[in-house]
Amino acid sequence: MFKLVRTLAAAAACIAMATPALVQAAYPDRPVRLIVPYPPGASTDTIARLVAEHMSKTLGQPIVVENRGGASGTIGSTTVAHAAPDGYTFGMGTDGSHATSPHLMKAKPYDPIRDFTPITMAVKNILVLVANNDFPPKNVAELVTYAKEHPEQQLSYGSSGLASPHFLAGALLGQMTDIDFIHVPYKGGSQAVVDVLGGQIPLAFSSMATVEPQIRSGKLKALGVTERERYSGTPDIPAIAESLPGFEMDSWLAFFGPANMNPEALEKLNSALVAAINDPAIREQLLAAGMVPVANSPREFAEILKADVAKRGKLIQEAGIEPQ
Repeated sequence: MFKLVRTLAAAAACIAMATPALVQAAYPDRPVRLIVPYPPGASTDTIARLVAEHMSKTLGQPIVVENRGGASGTIGSTTVAHAAPDGYTFGMGTDGSHATSPHLMKAKPYDPIRDFTPITMAVKNILVLVANNDFPPKNVAELVTYAKEHPEQQLSYGSSGLASPHFLAGALLGQMTDIDFIHVPYKGGSQAVVDVLGGQIPLAFSSMATVEPQIRSGKLKALGVTERERYSGTPDIPAIAESLPGFEMDSWLAFFGPANMNPEALEKLNSALVAAINDPAIREQLLAAGMVPVANSPREFAEILKADVAKRGKLIQEAGIEPQ
């Protein structure tokens, strides 16, 4: 009898020891939350839902999209930073929410490096400098010449807000040319484009997806893209770097988890995201929207993030922009 009891106890101990491994191997065994730090209907929300549907099939569990917009993406991103690192909550983020906004806030809601686990950069969002057709310059070289020959004209440019890459692109352009451009922030990039079309402002940095129809129809002039090289989707539009070597302002959309995320969950989420982004139908939709699919590894994205956080912090400091 004693031997039977001892045998049963040993078997129970083995089962108890095996249980954590079995639970871990089952990830995910319940729905996973995807936090989108922007409101429903935004391009970020559309992409998140497109990717989430594909991921649900890959992982065998629902990916539940939850919108938590506000404060330039920092409210939803804070939710991700404070979540348990078990892989059941991850979030979307942008260069604005993770590489720019923390530099512009006195009360920093999170550290973009310390408080997150980079999963993958999903896409790059192509930015372009556009001008009203009545504005004489046809490219950035002519813009620089025009601005210096007409110092009495205070040239203004529109952007989608202070934390946006559109604004930083203008700040970088001013620094590299020693021209004092006036920044006009809008609540959204589309309103800035409306004012360029109407002649209220001569210039705006905008997402290619927003202005490509107006460029194609001849209603706007494209002076240059902010990528290091020309965008393959619009090869006739020069890169600003062709006139100003070294000019570059990336805009991206990515996925993050909380710091110290469970390694198995990180691997599975990255794999599912990469599969979704590389799906031919999804790639086609992204490219049509002026976005370049990336889908890199966590380590590759972590290196890019670290460099971008440092670059934007330096640019904001040199531009004399005080945190608020």
